[in-house]
This record gives sequence, C-alpha cells and structure tokens, in this order.
Amino acid sequence: MTVLTGDRPTGPLHIGHYFGSLANRLALQDTHEVFVLLADYQVITDRDLPGEIQRNITDVLLDYLAIGLDPAKVTIFQHSALPELNQLLLPFLSLVTVAELGRNPTVKDEIAHSSQAAVSGLMFTYPVHQAADILFCKGTLVPVGKDQLPHIEVTRTIARRFNERYAPVFPVPEAMLSRTPLLGGLDGGKMSKSRGNSIALKASEDETAALIRRAVTDVDRRITFEPETRPGVATLLTIAGLCSGREPRELAEEIGDGGASALKRLTTEAVNEFFRPIRKRRAELTEQDARAVLAEGNERARAVAIRTLEEVRQAMGF
Repeated sequence: MTVLTGDRPTGPLHIGHYFGSLANRLALQDTHEVFVLLADYQVITDRDLPGEIQRNITDVLLDYLAIGLDPAKVTIFQHSALPELNQLLLPFLSLVTVAELGRNPTVKDEIAHSSQAAVSGLMFTYPVHQAADILFCKGTLVPVGKDQLPHIEVTRTIARRFNERYAPVFPVPEAMLSRTPLLGGLDGGKMSKSRGNSIALKASEDETAALIRRAVTDVDRRITFEPETRPGVATLLTIAGLCSGREPRELAEEIGDGGASALKRLTTEAVNEFFRPIRKRRAELTEQDARAVLAEGNERARAVAIRTLEEVRQAMGF
C-alpha cells in the first residue's frame, strides 16, 4: 500500500489540517510507504502570485517535523523539483473532458473564493494535477478531507481510463477520510488559511486565546451541540472535543448556561494543552533541518517519477 498526501504551501498549517489529515499520516507512516507532497506549483491555481513561497515551504516542513513525521519513513518532496509530474499531466488531460472538469464541486468552491481577477485555465486542471501527484508513485490510498473527494474521483477515472486505453499501469486509489474530514472555521465557515479563520499549529498560546475570543457564536446563552442551527458554537465544541478526547455533546452539557465565554475558555485551554508539545518541538527545529529533509526527499521521489513516466511513455507507444 502506497500513500500520497500533501499540502499547498500557502502558509503555515492549522489545526484543521492536523485533525483532517496530519494525524492520519502519523498513523500510516509505520505501516505504509508514504509520500508527502509540497504542491508549490499548485499555489498559483487560485492566485496571481505565489506569495512568500520559500518561506511557506519552510513553515510547512517545520510543521511536518514538529508533529512527528519521520523523514526516515516518509518521503517529503516538492512538486517543482519533479518535472516528470508536469509531463504526466499532458496524457492525463487527454483522458477527461472539459465538462467533467467543469462539474467538479470543489473546483467551483475554489473559484468562488479565488483571489484572481479572472479564473485561469490552471484552476480547471487542478484535479488533473493532483492525479499526476497521486499516480506517479502508484498511490493506492489518499488521506483527504471531505471537500477533496471529487478530486480523488477524477484521479480514479484517469487511472481506469489509462489502464483501459493503453496498459494496466496504475492502481485505482481509494480516499481515506479522517474522523474529522471537514473542520469548521472560527467564522462558522470552512477552516482555511486563506480565509483567516483558522488557528495555526505554530500559534502561541496567547495568539490562540485571542483568535478563539473573536470566534463567531450566537446570542443563546445555553450551550448546545447543534451543528446545523448553531455552526459557530458547534465548531468550538468540536475543536475542544478533539483536543480533549471528549464528545462535543458532553462538553455542551457540562458548560450549560455558562455561555460563549465559558465555551471559549474551555476551547482555548484544550487547544493549548493538546498542541503544547508540538509547538515546543517546532521551536527547537531549524531551517537547515527543513532544507536537508527536502533535498533528500526530492531525490527519492524523482527517481520514482522517472520510472513511472518511462512506463507511461512505453504504454502509449512514445
């Protein structure tokens, strides 16, 4: 079993990433071959400029190492260091239609929140980029959040069509959802770096407290866990539950009429307690540690990509 997962380096990772996918990676690194991608080329799918791309790559790498990803067990690599991934993109694009790409609900959501003045063609090919990322290493299992499931279905379609049209080169990967596939943000929407509604893994305890104090709740003083009608309150209860190992409804009953202030205080304490050792490890790491890990990972991953591209070229008759 080979696992492919990763992140776009648009800024430091947040607690939604941890519970949505990073925790899965920690569990899998002892039992599977795991590839972790820093998808730097994909940063420009929904923005005109990549931003502080090298700074962001270093931040994400330090987050990976701080949570416990072991570079001796996991191959961490950078998209732009593997030109073979972009060479796989061309034959893969020939296997899907424009209509299929246009119907992708995740792409539609990303377009709605794009910072670009106009939607680029790269946005529509984003799922096919991800297919190349997954299939270059013959990925069979992809830990993702619920919002990424449509992208995985595109990858499955491409793998099946390539195997039927040319030769059986690729496995058809499966998605692996975490216990918390989609964690809400502090504004009641989806937690996202770009939407400014998240808590970074590297945030200090004071920064965490300030962010949670500003979180959206409602006017009802009694705390109840009702995700459909009280999304802001439910998000804080869910975060506190994940960090404390308790059920959100149990926490709601405990808080009772304590109101939003009691809820936010409990959530702050739970988050800071849970992430304290991770933040401590991160503070002890250096940028040199991150660069060394990436250099080794790029070399290992590229060797795999070269072999896969050669298989694809032979299967297609090139």
